[in-house]
Amino acid sequence: MTTNTFGRHIWGFESNDVELKTACAAGWSRADLVWERLLEAGNLFWVEGAKGRAIVRFRQADLLARLCFKRTDLRRATTRANLCIVALEAGNLPRADRHQRAALDIWRAAPAQIEAMEIAPRTRSSLFHLRMEVKHRTTFHDNLRRRFCNFAGETETTLRALTSSVPPQHRHFARWRGERPNVYDDTRKIMGACLLIIDRG
Repeated sequence: MTTNTFGRHIWGFESNDVELKTACAAGWSRADLVWERLLEAGNLFWVEGAKGRAIVRFRQADLLARLCFKRTDLRRATTRANLCIVALEAGNLPRADRHQRAALDIWRAAPAQIEAMEIAPRTRSSLFHLRMEVKHRTTFHDNLRRRFCNFAGETETTLRALTSSVPPQHRHFARWRGERPNVYDDTRKIMGACLLIIDRG
């Protein structure tokens, strides 16, 4: 995968940025989308071996999260996890430990945030599926929350193992494109928090 796949301007200042318009119309802030773009770009650079460029994106995303998101926002844990991995790569274990502790402290809020997340209606391929979702919305939402709890549990396992010698049990960024929700709601923010983490090894 080449860097051309995300050659658009990450900051989304163009007047014809359709994705930004769609996200903002759904209730996202510019910061929400920029954070996602920064971490997607940073992970792609990391995969390609352009680690210097990746680190710049990770640090920008961390600064953005600290300025724009609540202290308990799970996305702040994601940026800390990536900075922990960056510190480990540089051999700075004390810094890595600080980032790991911060990430785990934030991640304690995951169950409550998943329970409270707002779930927008999904795009369905047929009127039948749309009607089924409307009719069984509570069941659909309960099942979706259980699924997100599983993702959050895997992420917590990864966060706890960041500074250990235990090989990673879960892949994160490798699953992002396939798991990313196609709507701009809380599910996409939380999925980003779970999966926009560097895949090690």
